Amino acid sequence: MIIEKLSCTDISVSSVSKVFQEKGIQYERLTHSNWFEQFPYEPKVEFAIAHNGQYIFINYKVEEESIRAQALTDNGHVWEDSCCEFFISPDGQTYYNFECNCIGTLLVGFGPGREARTLAYQDITSTVERWSSLEHREIENTEIGSYTWELSLKIPTMAFFKHDIKSFDGLEMQGNVYKCGDKLPHPHFLSLFPINLPKPDFHCPTFFKEIQCSNKAL
Repeated sequence: MIIEKLSCTDISVSSVSKVFQEKGIQYERLTHSNWFEQFPYEPKVEFAIAHNGQYIFINYKVEEESIRAQALTDNGHVWEDSCCEFFISPDGQTYYNFECNCIGTLLVGFGPGREARTLAYQDITSTVERWSSLEHREIENTEIGSYTWELSLKIPTMAFFKHDIKSFDGLEMQGNVYKCGDKLPHPHFLSLFPINLPKPDFHCPTFFKEIQCSNKAL
């Protein structure tokens, strides 16, 4: 996967989708329902990603039959909600997980695998700007119906708090992109790249694929 570079330096998180449209950044669909026999429900999920050297920008577009947002504080159990996730390894040995529910509550972790992950402090999570089309809604309980929502993240270099990344230009990494909802009426576990494991597990860097940050701006 190539992360295209944008020439724009001042991009607000609320304008990410618009900038992507203007610059022709392509969306990809999460098509791998790795545990379909157990969890056959598949929401429609597309995402696009770009960077400008100092920030990685991600926009998710989701269509699903229910929404949940019980995690209201950063580093809560966002994966139990309607949640989009970006796992990325700068060094091939450790990785960061950026997990965000549908109202913009974020979890950022770091480590070599599922166990003993280090959660980012608030001074780090607060640097990751978020915008959601649902952020002004109060979702006290799981809502059933047909929902279409968007989520954008603006991730700075300093959010990679265990590495000294000066710029994303030309950076070669590995990772995967996910959509889940562990406690939704129909749990689901979608990914960009396939995962060959017997049960749901996104903390599986063995199945990460190459991600290249372009150093030539559009």
